[in-house]
Amino acid sequence: MARVDAKEKAGRVHAVLPATRALVASCRVCGRACGADRRSAAVGYCRAHGEDGDHARWSAAVLHFGEEPMLVGRGGSGTVFFSHCNLRCLFCQNWQISHEGEGHMGHFEDLARIFLDLQAQGAENINLVTPTQYIYPIVQALGRAYGQGLQLPVVYNTNGYDAVELVELLDGIVDVWLPDVKYMESAPAARYSRAADYPEVAQAAVRAMWKQAGPLALEGNIARRGVVIRHLVLPDNQSGTFEFLLWLKDQEMTGVTLSLMSQYSPQYRAAECPEINRALKPKEYADVIKFADALGFEQVLTQEMESQSVFLPNFERQEPFRDR
Repeated sequence: MARVDAKEKAGRVHAVLPATRALVASCRVCGRACGADRRSAAVGYCRAHGEDGDHARWSAAVLHFGEEPMLVGRGGSGTVFFSHCNLRCLFCQNWQISHEGEGHMGHFEDLARIFLDLQAQGAENINLVTPTQYIYPIVQALGRAYGQGLQLPVVYNTNGYDAVELVELLDGIVDVWLPDVKYMESAPAARYSRAADYPEVAQAAVRAMWKQAGPLALEGNIARRGVVIRHLVLPDNQSGTFEFLLWLKDQEMTGVTLSLMSQYSPQYRAAECPEINRALKPKEYADVIKFADALGFEQVLTQEMESQSVFLPNFERQEPFRDR
């Protein structure tokens, strides 16, 4: 199990809390920059609110064994699924929490206890899924947990629509950046996520993450620090996958750990868009893997085509990843 210096982490949290609070006072943590006051009950585009700024909403906190191998290890990834989302893609497989807000509101002290409980269960890390809209209570919770013995690396599992200012603020707090880069062109970003500026925002965020953490460093085959980039391949190249791979090469990032996902299937409101109202075809995925190999990517993680049904959670269950 990879471990961090809890005292050093707690000090870093203490140092950045004022800046974090200022960042959410007129929210600019993501590409929306909606200006909602996260210290109050104000609701922004993501529909998230923290009541008095000290609360967050989450749906599940579990040992997750379906993540990348270097995140799962032997004990599983200590994964907390936060409710709501700043992107809200119309094909989202987690729509129950991202769109409908499934979950419960809790104080940051409750969240700290969850982090410590996941550690006690043997988790390899604390995996924050879609955390950006609740970053202030999360940072407070991490500070409290480090002060009480949390020693696990933090994984920031995000859709990539994050402000560079936020990425830079979390230097020394986040250990492993896990952005899921969605699009390389504004038209599909606008059509599926109402975020025409997604490509430029995500590219800037990924550059900042790479500059900060660099290639993945392992300790006992467990991710200790670095960047893992996920990319969901959409039908008909609506995700701009080939362009994305070329961009990474141009950025001299062929050394990044790249997780290319075949698990797309039409969920939620995908039927409204005929071009993505089908599962990914095996040849579409095979062509992507072949292209990545030709470009010289050194660490590429792939999925079986059966993942289209295997990775569908149900957040109305107590155990959302059970018996799919």
